[in-house]
Amino acid sequence: MTSAVGELPGELVLGPVNARLQAWEAARRAGGRRRTLDALASPRYLDLLEKLKLLADGPPLRTKAAGKPEKVLVKALLKEYDRLAQRMDRALDMPSGPERDAAIHNARKVAKRLRYAAEAARPALGKPVRRLGKRVKDVQKVSGSQHDSVVTCDALRWLAVSAHAAGESGFTWRLLHGQERAAAGARERQLPEVWARARTAGRRKALRR
Repeated sequence: MTSAVGELPGELVLGPVNARLQAWEAARRAGGRRRTLDALASPRYLDLLEKLKLLADGPPLRTKAAGKPEKVLVKALLKEYDRLAQRMDRALDMPSGPERDAAIHNARKVAKRLRYAAEAARPALGKPVRRLGKRVKDVQKVSGSQHDSVVTCDALRWLAVSAHAAGESGFTWRLLHGQERAAAGARERQLPEVWARARTAGRRKALRR
């Protein structure tokens, strides 16, 4: 957000916008660092490390691990792809608003899983799965940018309320909010196109070429 303020003409920055934004960002970084350190020192994290070590030392391979990678991996990828298609189609059928924003975010999480699965399967399946991974990455990137703008809008609204309570002008905050909302809308309009390309790469025939 600091860079967005810096791009505005000086006459559009009304009130102590930079000072309030810097204080908010410093508090957010401090809070994030504290939560990270608490998590790294928690029994839950230490237990996770131990379980990961056990998993790496003796992975619980199923009988499918001995099967032909072309068959097993394609089936696994299609399962993840179907999950993504279900969530993405549902999200794109919804009207714009908070519920659609949340649905796109949930679909993005599945897109991330499919992308990583495609990267793991690429040595065995080659070009078709590389194409799928690339196009799913585009879906992840666009939906991620849309989510970032939505989150930024929420933060800007909070900052605007705080500025108003302190008797400061809310003009610049409203301007920044409008810019982020427009950016989120642009990503929403772009998403159906990148999803259509991923659909083509995720078809069963495309993966088995």
